[in-house]
Amino acid sequence: MAATSSTGPEDSFILRFSVLAHDAPRRPLVDLELRVLDVLLAASFLLVALPLVLVLTVAVALTAGVPIFYRGERVGRGGRIFRMVKFRTLRRGAEERLGPFLGPELVERTRAETTALGGWLRAAQLDEIPQLWNVLRGDMSFVGPRPIRPRFFEELAGELPAYWQRLVVRPGLTGFAQVRKGYETSMAEKLAHDLEYIADRSVPLYLRTVAVTGWRVLRQSLKGLVRPR
Repeated sequence: MAATSSTGPEDSFILRFSVLAHDAPRRPLVDLELRVLDVLLAASFLLVALPLVLVLTVAVALTAGVPIFYRGERVGRGGRIFRMVKFRTLRRGAEERLGPFLGPELVERTRAETTALGGWLRAAQLDEIPQLWNVLRGDMSFVGPRPIRPRFFEELAGELPAYWQRLVVRPGLTGFAQVRKGYETSMAEKLAHDLEYIADRSVPLYLRTVAVTGWRVLRQSLKGLVRPR
């Protein structure tokens, strides 16, 4: 019997983009320092947030059923595929129905698929707490380009030649594009901000971005608690 190929999506991305990412400028000492900060912050925040995570787990189970968490494939550092974890905020089967869409149309259709509790979680940005586990595992960082689905990464890498450079660092919970621009900003403009961070990344820049994001999330969370979108 002929041997079957074991090449999957993860292998495909590694083969196609690892050489390009490997040839990009490296900053090993800085990346090590940022990884240490990732672990310390993620472990601390997870410990503090544990009671809230338990309450939200029960709330999602009672109002929307199982699964409690959404696990979606995303492209990570070096092209490796990982599963990003969030509290489920959409109706069952929404991922398949939303699959073909991207950008503003995806935003509109996502709103229509959002559960009542999910809308509140999104408005307060509490649905992203489980991503701290991704940071602790090393799938993500606190700061970096936002993770994107493999299919859309492939499309955007074809349209924007420099898009592969996002693979030099781990995707982030937040990033320059999110701090400076809105969700509807064009992919090309978001890429420019992401590449600026990748080129200039350092501990002070990381900490400044985390602080700005923390203040922004706190304001949005308080607003969301009072007036969900």
